[in-house]
Amino acid sequence: MSNVLSEEEKQKILALGRMGWSVRRIARETGIYRDTAARYLREAEVAVRRPGRPGKQTAKPAISAVEVTTDSTPANSKPAITVTPDSGVAKPSSPSTCEPFRDIIEEALSRGRNAKGIWQNLVDDHSFTGSYQSVKCFVRRHAGPLTPDARAVIITPPGEEAQVDYGTGPLVRDPATGKYRRTRLFVLTLGFSRKCVRLLCFQSSARIWSELHEKAFRRLGGTPKVLVLDNLGEGVFKPDSYDPAINPVYRDVLAHYGACALPCRISDPDRKGLNSYCTS
Repeated sequence: MSNVLSEEEKQKILALGRMGWSVRRIARETGIYRDTAARYLREAEVAVRRPGRPGKQTAKPAISAVEVTTDSTPANSKPAITVTPDSGVAKPSSPSTCEPFRDIIEEALSRGRNAKGIWQNLVDDHSFTGSYQSVKCFVRRHAGPLTPDARAVIITPPGEEAQVDYGTGPLVRDPATGKYRRTRLFVLTLGFSRKCVRLLCFQSSARIWSELHEKAFRRLGGTPKVLVLDNLGEGVFKPDSYDPAINPVYRDVLAHYGACALPCRISDPDRKGLNSYCTS
């Protein structure tokens, strides 16, 4: 992908950066190279923490040597203490830097995460200062036999993200014709609490799609910062793996409410956990 982004992608990067997202997370969610995203953020003077290996600790000052004099030994001086070799008993090892994060690591292992992913999450989200090797050794000692289920787990802070999509709704009598018609089920699910807003409609368009968002925001009493959506035509004008174009009507409505649309990348179904919520 070219390093020159469209104005829409640039504004998306700046919006996510102002929300406090790290460069790594912006690159993972948008498919844009980290260096490119960081360059646009620097040009806009948006300060974003770049996760990575913690800096090397400064070396401790060396302990000064005890001064030795060459004076003769006094007559009343005691003999030197005899030094005996170790008895062979192993000294207790110092606690691992991962020990305070044991619960987080065990929970991540139960979800099938590997040591590299666990270390990155600890650095990004929990200010972990240990090395990757320490996490790798800790995981190797405590992992044990695991048989995790294959599932997508999406963890977001409260109020940051919502997932939105259409599903198949029930048969409802149309007041205009008096006949039963199949409806479309609009579902907006908060990422943290999984609270849902479900609305029915007979047909859809960019205007109806935007109006349904407004109704959902009023029911929730607020607006999430990020809306994760599938590549349906009402929300995404041009689906693309790296440079999707948001429908202008939908984009302007979200901008009015201070939200940002984040389309799922093509062939990446695990990014959106709505399948169980979009059925009648």
